[in-house]
Amino acid sequence: MQAKDSKARPLDEHIKGFLETLATKRSPHTVRSYGSDLHQLSEMLEGQMELDAASLRTYLRQFGGNGVTRARKLSTLRTFVKHLKRAGIISVDPTEALATPMKRSHLPKALNIAQTTHLLDQDALSKFPGRDRAMLELMYAAGLRASEVAGANVQDLDLREQSILIRGKGNKQRMSLFGRTCSAALKDYIQGERTRPKLGDPLFTNNHGGRITTRTIQNVVKRWAAQAGLPTETSPHTLRHSFATHLLDRGADLKTVQQLLGHESLATTQIYTHLSIERLHKVVETAHPRSAKPG
Repeated sequence: MQAKDSKARPLDEHIKGFLETLATKRSPHTVRSYGSDLHQLSEMLEGQMELDAASLRTYLRQFGGNGVTRARKLSTLRTFVKHLKRAGIISVDPTEALATPMKRSHLPKALNIAQTTHLLDQDALSKFPGRDRAMLELMYAAGLRASEVAGANVQDLDLREQSILIRGKGNKQRMSLFGRTCSAALKDYIQGERTRPKLGDPLFTNNHGGRITTRTIQNVVKRWAAQAGLPTETSPHTLRHSFATHLLDRGADLKTVQQLLGHESLATTQIYTHLSIERLHKVVETAHPRSAKPG
């Protein structure tokens, strides 16, 4: 058996090519995550193209950790192998023999409508009440991520049409809509509190004229939630979850909610239907005369 040439690491070259291709389609965070997983694989295989089911199982056992981590790394492997197969580098997909680990389904927590109203309508103590209220209204009214709020520009906003152009994950664009209450809050903020930006055209600025950060947005939500007496885990994503859940509770169809959230897959949006069904179960258990537990 010949010794392996320590300088020849063909797997590293294929990983490099894959990540360069991935960078044109996915976010920098995703590219870094995939790169970290695949560099671990390469180190284990000493850079050699020994991509068979047995070696990949060893990799998952060694680096998989819990079920969630193992599922993520398996997803990385499958995407990478699909790239290699499409490029004609391999002919057989070794990941087909690997079982997908069972993951617990963590349903997102949403505020009910009364809690959301209390959060948004309170007179919260804040250095920038107009800005903070406009941010919270926009996150709930349009179902935006904190990163999407931070990245929003004034030129993307149309107060007449009550819409905003959003650049979501992977720099994909979508049009998000909001209502009159949010429009009024945004107008008040822009005409009143907004600090003139030093660079670019950010919608939400700090007191120095810089673009607001996601950390600041998270802190604002935490602070306003605490003052409203809401759960300590309330976050920007809680408002996004609440947006989706409340739309479905009031009869919106799943495809529409998917488009508004910017989900690539309808399966991602379907988790909110489970959340709505849970709410309906609680209503039935509380209100239906034949659902009460026997005493």
